[in-house]
Amino acid sequence: MKMDGTINAGTGAPDARRLADLAALLERTARDFAPAALASSFSAEDMVLIDRIARDGPDIEIFMLDTGRLHEETHALVAEVRRRYGIAVRSWFPDAAAVEALVTAHGPNSFYDSVSRRHECCAIRKVEPLRRALAGKRAWITGQRRAQATTRRDLPVEEWDAANGLHKVNPLAAWSTGEVWSYIRAFDVPYNALYDLGFASIGCAPCTRAISAGEDIRAGRWWWENPEGRECGLHANDGVRRAGEADNAA
Repeated sequence: MKMDGTINAGTGAPDARRLADLAALLERTARDFAPAALASSFSAEDMVLIDRIARDGPDIEIFMLDTGRLHEETHALVAEVRRRYGIAVRSWFPDAAAVEALVTAHGPNSFYDSVSRRHECCAIRKVEPLRRALAGKRAWITGQRRAQATTRRDLPVEEWDAANGLHKVNPLAAWSTGEVWSYIRAFDVPYNALYDLGFASIGCAPCTRAISAGEDIRAGRWWWENPEGRECGLHANDGVRRAGEADNAA
């Protein structure tokens, strides 16, 4: 594994308390909010969670949103996860008729035209499939971290997702980038080859680019838009945490 860049640099062993808290949170989520699922984009953060789930065995489904515009490197990593861990990753696809109508009306890359067009594409390719994926679930788990973007700086470890009507868990909310990569190094976790090409965030191919030294970690996502609004709508909840749930898992 190549890990010589600043984006994926991480030194030392993962903190034992961090690992214990992570394992406990995943186990409690699987027990108290069954059925639970991890929504994975196969980012470095998601690979930490997949590895932990595979090692500890909590009953948590793993699924992905195959937008039809993912990088080939992402598909290669999904295949590696299936081989290495023996995990049946479920794929959810956008409604074919909705994609056909969008492309017919506005072309294949209308997301570059305006923020509203980009949100329309994300809604069809990501948000609507996510709602189908979460139907019948009581909790979903994400790899979001506070340090990733200004839109996530107040991210709680646990919250109520009003948009989707279920419990939401962000186990790595307080983790640093270095901690994520220290885990990957320590446990020899497979990761997306795009990181070795300068990518710091993984999404759809047309909407994700490599970043330069000194750029924000999310600078490669929808780089033509204002950074304060660079979200796709998957995490459009009211941010209200369930009463009595604290950030002790952070």
